[in-house]
Amino acid sequence: MRRIFITVIGLFLLGNSIVAQDSKPGKTQFMVRGYGHAGLDYYKTPDGKDISFVGAAFSPIFLFKQGNRFMFETELEFELQKNELEIGLEYANLMYVINKYLMVRAGKFLLPFGTFMERLHPAWINRLSTKPLGFGHDGISPASDIGIEFRGAAPIGGTHINYSVYVTNGPRLKDGSEEPDEAGMLNFQNYIDNNNNKFVGARIGYLPLYNSSLELGLSFYTGKVGDQGSVYEDVRAFLWAADFSFVKQISPIKGILDIKAQYNQTNVSDAYYPVVEEARDSANLFTFNNLSRAYYAQLSYRPSMAGKTFLKNLEIIGRYSKLKTPEGSNWGSDVSELTFGLNYWISWRQVIKINYAFINSEGGPDAEEGPQTQKSNSLFVHWAIGL
Repeated sequence: MRRIFITVIGLFLLGNSIVAQDSKPGKTQFMVRGYGHAGLDYYKTPDGKDISFVGAAFSPIFLFKQGNRFMFETELEFELQKNELEIGLEYANLMYVINKYLMVRAGKFLLPFGTFMERLHPAWINRLSTKPLGFGHDGISPASDIGIEFRGAAPIGGTHINYSVYVTNGPRLKDGSEEPDEAGMLNFQNYIDNNNNKFVGARIGYLPLYNSSLELGLSFYTGKVGDQGSVYEDVRAFLWAADFSFVKQISPIKGILDIKAQYNQTNVSDAYYPVVEEARDSANLFTFNNLSRAYYAQLSYRPSMAGKTFLKNLEIIGRYSKLKTPEGSNWGSDVSELTFGLNYWISWRQVIKINYAFINSEGGPDAEEGPQTQKSNSLFVHWAIGL
């Protein structure tokens, strides 16, 4: 926690030193934004029921701008988890606009691996109360990292493209020495490079329509993940994603149709891991095809052209998501979720969400009993606001 605040303060002081040397009167701007949410969660599983108020979560965003080219942004996270206050640093980075087609940023930033984590994950922007399976800080793909990025956009005839190329420290392979049940997983919260081999990533988005209502995106992220000097030092990971977005007001249906989808795949090269004795007793080491997949498809409709204000503020939404992690691993699973929701928009950045989810899961280590199958249902009533 102490390192987090030192990092934020250090970056802020760096920005101020640049301002002192190169600023002009009246050109410095500072803004505080953010978002928060609270609500009620209800879970029903074969083991019983759990209902609890949740929330007390707040994510302030600090924005600093010097002139027309230099900017600094950071987001902190404050959230109660299991009776403790957790504080995190979502991102903190410096940005410089090179020209109207290109900018550079350095520090910790949300990775443009697909679009969900970079653009859609905040509570008031995400149309549902939960993230899709496999997306998020504990998912199979990255949310943020420390490095440098070049990004921009440009017109091509009557169409547009946006692009990003970045280099980061990259995730770390969990080899099972500390947590045998997670052998083969990637730790995306690895902010110190463990092997002096940087990860390289990129995304390109294409908007083929003149009104930019449709966007198609393709991303990749690759590099070594094993610790330097260990038997895993040559283990590599290759991740790729495809994303889709369509948002348009359509007169025949008298409202806005919003379609989002993304597919993520993570492939880690072959390696041998120590056996968890409670689950396996056939050998001292084991291996598996370390391939994970996660995807979601989401559809929402808002009758924005309805005659009554109440109807205009309603939104109907449905989402299907799926997560499949490697068979033969200690963390292998096959989970699917179907979620329906009804939202009421109090304003353009404040929403009340009522969502109901049906979850089917199958997973567990290879044991005599075989994989365990479980069905559960969940109800979420959340109130979210963007500040």
